[in-house]
Amino acid sequence: MPKFAGHKLTGHPWRWYWLALAVIAMDIATKVWAVGEFRAGPPFQIIPGLLQFTYAENYGAAFSFLADAGGWQRWFFGVVAVGFSIMVIVWLWRLPASKRWEPFALGLILGGALGNLWDRMVLGYVRDFISVYYNTWSFPVFNVADMAISVGAAMLVIELLFFSDSDENGEQVAGHPGKDAKKSAETQKS
Repeated sequence: MPKFAGHKLTGHPWRWYWLALAVIAMDIATKVWAVGEFRAGPPFQIIPGLLQFTYAENYGAAFSFLADAGGWQRWFFGVVAVGFSIMVIVWLWRLPASKRWEPFALGLILGGALGNLWDRMVLGYVRDFISVYYNTWSFPVFNVADMAISVGAAMLVIELLFFSDSDENGEQVAGHPGKDAKKSAETQKS
């Protein structure tokens, strides 16, 4: 198997980059499908009164933040997404190979960020098509990239809140309970 900088292209951290690439591919494919199916037509009810597919173009960020700012936001959010993506790529590269939860979450976030970045840079807006609503309430229309970012972020929060260990000095570090947690507990008892 070919290697890059000492890492097999199917091993850590590459498997998480491949996950990000899969998210990007699924995001772009579903957006292309949504444009063809729903751009000119009425919403398509999946679960009446709760879930539908409807096409929307988002010129802003999450929840259409700065959507009507005049165009500069495209480049601003593009630069932010590139910087954030580089940070996540480096973060993934530096994680120990034994980690699974954190890099999986980061792979989802990276794929989602790059999927939306593609739209923003190529089209000038992000294509959204999933609409969740109930009676008069509706959640902002979103896409597969947004779902990947949200699930990845939730996974990181869950890890931080419920699966953090203490190092030898009693400092909190992100990780999973197991040998490290037991070792830390034994160290604190001594």
